[in-house]
Amino acid sequence: MFVRELNLRDFRSWPELGCELGPGATVFSGRNGHGKTNIVEALHYTAKLSSHRVSSDAPLIRAGAASARVSCTTVNAGRELTTHLLLKASGANQAQINRTRLKSPRKLLGVLRTVMFSPEDLRLVVGEPAERRRFLDDLAAERAPRLGGAKADFDKVLRQRNALLRHSAMDLRRGYGDGAGASALATLDVWDSQLASHGAQVIAGRLALLDALAPHIESSYAAVAPESRPASVSYSSTLDAALERLAGEGTRDAAVIEAAMLSELARRRKEEIERGTTLVGPHRDDVVLMLGDAPAKGYASHGETWSLALALHLAEYALLSAEGSAPVLILDDVFAELDTARRQRLVAVAEQAEQVLITAAVGDDLPASLAETVTARYAVTMVDGASTLERDDA
Repeated sequence: MFVRELNLRDFRSWPELGCELGPGATVFSGRNGHGKTNIVEALHYTAKLSSHRVSSDAPLIRAGAASARVSCTTVNAGRELTTHLLLKASGANQAQINRTRLKSPRKLLGVLRTVMFSPEDLRLVVGEPAERRRFLDDLAAERAPRLGGAKADFDKVLRQRNALLRHSAMDLRRGYGDGAGASALATLDVWDSQLASHGAQVIAGRLALLDALAPHIESSYAAVAPESRPASVSYSSTLDAALERLAGEGTRDAAVIEAAMLSELARRRKEEIERGTTLVGPHRDDVVLMLGDAPAKGYASHGETWSLALALHLAEYALLSAEGSAPVLILDDVFAELDTARRQRLVAVAEQAEQVLITAAVGDDLPASLAETVTARYAVTMVDGASTLERDDA
């Protein structure tokens, strides 16, 4: 799999960009803040429908513009598809494949697959649970787009349910004996049912993904940091106790998970009404990363943290490659952060990829063995706040 062409309009610092790409390694070099990461972020967004740097779309749209457009042509096993993604400052985003309008941008998932390594990866280990949840959800949706739909539906219901808990707290406290209270509680029952249905699909998808990913994480970490303690990964859920009561440890059955979630929502209803927020569900879960007997977060050294972050993406790359064409590999300003051993591990993976896109402040950041495989170089500069691109094969 490789991207043949990328076009941007009003995406971050790029008023316009037209760039031809191809198999092999392509390097975008330039000073920090001049827009080279924005190029690979646009491609990564097309694959994941989320940014690795921000949690909302607004920062992706150039200041003063009403929308941003990302268009790319992906070649996979000889089949060529051109995707168009319109990011809007207000209103829903829009998407097309080969000029055919799609009902939802989620229909783009799977056309382009990417794995990105970047300085932000440390947040997967030391950051908040939301970082690790997003890693799982993005990968799950890329492998099975229906799971992306389930997560989007869950988020929508969660917002509605939280709004009810916040704005109708007095009515909810009155109980079923009061007309307004009975109406509010009946509405809450409806949201509970929908939340449990969508939430069970999300959790079941995450658990199945983690089952497939865990062996790759463990072996990748051992390869990157053979001198360190062994790595392991597990899923921690607000439903763990309820699932244990219903089915014992290790269930992956969405129907059982749904029943457990309904049980927990009922048990904690009073507490949720008092606090005005939903306390049960996949939005409260976490991926627990362990090194030996200790959690990586708070106990891992800086080197171990980098190794574990790399292992997560190496595992992602191995899993996607085993299921089809090797994904496009994106190395975003990451070599400057790594020691020699970790650099070489990334180089070994890069040599397997059909296409590698690299950003670097200076050419010296590239390992010599990888620099020899570069097929195209581009220089990124900024003029009057706008990024520009020039071919630089000197």
